[in-house]
Amino acid sequence: MRILLTSESYLPYVSGVTVSVDALARGLGARGHRVMVLAPRPAPGAAVEDVGSPGPEPQYAWLASYQLPRVAPPGYRMPVPNPADPALAEAGRFAPDIVHAHSPFVTGLMARRLARAAGRPLAFTHHTRFDDYSHYLGPFGRLGAVLSGAFIRRFWLGSAAIIAPSTELAEEIRLRLPRHARRRVVVIPTGVDVAGIQARRPIDSRPIAGWAPDTLVVASLGRLAPEKSPLTILEAFEIAARKRRDLRLLLIGGGPMEAELRERAESPTLAGRVRLTGQLPRPEALATLAGADLFVFASQTETQGLVLAEALAAGLPALAVEGPGVRDSVRDGVDGRILPADPAETRVERLAAALEEMARDDATRGSMAARARADAAGFAGERRVEQVESLYRAIAR
Repeated sequence: MRILLTSESYLPYVSGVTVSVDALARGLGARGHRVMVLAPRPAPGAAVEDVGSPGPEPQYAWLASYQLPRVAPPGYRMPVPNPADPALAEAGRFAPDIVHAHSPFVTGLMARRLARAAGRPLAFTHHTRFDDYSHYLGPFGRLGAVLSGAFIRRFWLGSAAIIAPSTELAEEIRLRLPRHARRRVVVIPTGVDVAGIQARRPIDSRPIAGWAPDTLVVASLGRLAPEKSPLTILEAFEIAARKRRDLRLLLIGGGPMEAELRERAESPTLAGRVRLTGQLPRPEALATLAGADLFVFASQTETQGLVLAEALAAGLPALAVEGPGVRDSVRDGVDGRILPADPAETRVERLAAALEEMARDDATRGSMAARARADAAGFAGERRVEQVESLYRAIAR
């Protein structure tokens, strides 16, 4: 098949969405399909970097792009909403059999237009809980959430298939659709390169940070932004570390909260026990994650929590606060622990107690690590690409 993927953001900006689109494009290419990605052009001097997804590089049609001055993070390019952009003509000449949108907004509308022009079906993956990012709009956040919600519902209704990366999100979408449209919603989590993650040589952060070889390293990987709850992790670690002097915290990633977290990490109770790596190239970030002992996750805004699958594939037991997509990855008591998110007022204390308990129980941690690594094939990207391919064939018929 000839498959056109459209995305509102793309590499070299690294996020769950951009990595997912790259993995799907390369995975489909590895299965013999011709793939084009329609996305914002990288900034001048920047290039699409390899983030470790196996498979051939897709063909690109680059849209004119710009950098938002405040709201979007550095490196996040926005597409210019120009219906006469030459990239759209290039995508039309590609003559896709399937058009697959990964955002409902500027590139989503372009995808819908291209699908209609070609007389082909439109698939849509709902990657982001947009309401959870409304705080970036300041006083217009509530109005933005209402307007975007209505817009997205209309976009769902115009799609032949709606892919939800988790069962919880799929149910939420179905409840907002009329009964006749609910069958269009399918659950296909984003896969990860399990073989690549497990073959990667771990990077031990202990000598880099000046920590003793017998310290127990707790890691988090993700954007340091309010919607990812990194402060919850830091505060829980601070409480647990009072009882476990051998605990160390590794925060992998960068973001708008990095300066605040670095300042907190220099407090008397945390100094020398917390390392913030800043933004790392993705292969290095995954290798650094693999060198830790335990993974902690507290985000309440995910559609899947792709990093949970990556951590488990690397053989790290996961300690996760209940949230969207968590139970699609973590098996409570088998390869990790899932803590209730409510009541929110005592979430930090519950996470701290569980962290201290898991740090103390070497046998359970070792057993969970072994199960996580052994059973990681269930997250394999090849399996997910096959599911998407089957969906394409079904809607093409």
